[in-house]
Amino acid sequence: MSEPTRHLRFPVTYRIEHWVSMGSFTILAITGLVQKFAASQISVTLIGWMGGIETVRIIHRAAAIVLLLEVVYHLGAVGYRLFVRRGRPEMLPSLDDVSNAWQTLRYNFGAEERRPQQGRYTFEEKAEYWAFVWGTVVMVITGFFMWNPIATTRFLPGQVIPAAKAAHGSEALLAVLAIILWHMYHVHIRRFNRSMFSGYMSEEVMLDEHPIELADRKAGLDYRPQPPERIRRRRLIFAPIYGVLAASMLIGIFLFATFEQTAIETVPPPAEAGPAFVPFTATPEPTAAPTQPPLAGSSEVPMPTSWTDGMGALFASRCGACHGGESPFGGLSVASYDQALEGGVSGPGIVPAEPESSVIVQRQARGDHPGQFTGQELDWIRQWIEAGAPEG
Repeated sequence: MSEPTRHLRFPVTYRIEHWVSMGSFTILAITGLVQKFAASQISVTLIGWMGGIETVRIIHRAAAIVLLLEVVYHLGAVGYRLFVRRGRPEMLPSLDDVSNAWQTLRYNFGAEERRPQQGRYTFEEKAEYWAFVWGTVVMVITGFFMWNPIATTRFLPGQVIPAAKAAHGSEALLAVLAIILWHMYHVHIRRFNRSMFSGYMSEEVMLDEHPIELADRKAGLDYRPQPPERIRRRRLIFAPIYGVLAASMLIGIFLFATFEQTAIETVPPPAEAGPAFVPFTATPEPTAAPTQPPLAGSSEVPMPTSWTDGMGALFASRCGACHGGESPFGGLSVASYDQALEGGVSGPGIVPAEPESSVIVQRQARGDHPGQFTGQELDWIRQWIEAGAPEG
């Protein structure tokens, strides 16, 4: 019994493009969604597995650069096929796609006896391709705004940054849902399409999915051979033009990633300075006079021995601006003793008797935190944690 006829649908370069895009998209989706929903338990777990929130951000940005490089290659590959090889622009939408979509809808509801006959790319495939293109454009623009917020706000109002964050996250969620609901159904559930693995599609599937393309192949109309001399001349024209465009895009990607430091990194590390001036505010009796938190460099102030004895006030004075309120940075809040112990997305903030396992000590030990403790204050915190981090 002879094997069924197979037709080459995707050469190896097409398949490499697909898997690179799929890999970068998957990594972007995972690392992006855990940041968007950082308070959920599954996000906390995944962030911990990936090495903490800072590592997640690095992975996310590396995957974004890979996707941008894939865009540069894709533009060159499409341009070469259309200009040099004189391929058909079969991915462009047409009125036939509208008609095919309407007929498919009627077929799904039983109003048509058969599905529409379509060519090399069905209207479903075209819709998914252009949705990916549109999504990439949105993600690149909004990603640049968030990656380079200072440069962005030199030309645009500050409201652009939170708007870009909302658009970036919403588009990411929409893209993931589209892949799960649309792509998975049409490619893996309705009929498992192996062509992106092997490159080939059986004639039976071609007849059902792409009958017009199959008819063109049998009639010899799917490929129009070009004289070698014309291909050579067009290649000589295409190469320098694309070379300049590709170089410009690569420079743009480099600037995209290195134009400025992020908002977190642009805060200069504080120098080792004396105590800040904390004015006392006169209050009427019988309210007790306010007290200052312990200050570095003052040998007259004893070390706090518990959270209520002054350690909580120390954390509030140094960390409360970013790690207090309803939406503390990184999920870490020092508003209460229990919240400080629980920590955030990077792990437990305080681990009694284990200062080196406490995220707060780990981050402060680097010496470049925006709310940096002084050396004496950090020693106090280490001693307090070693003593079991008593609350009161």
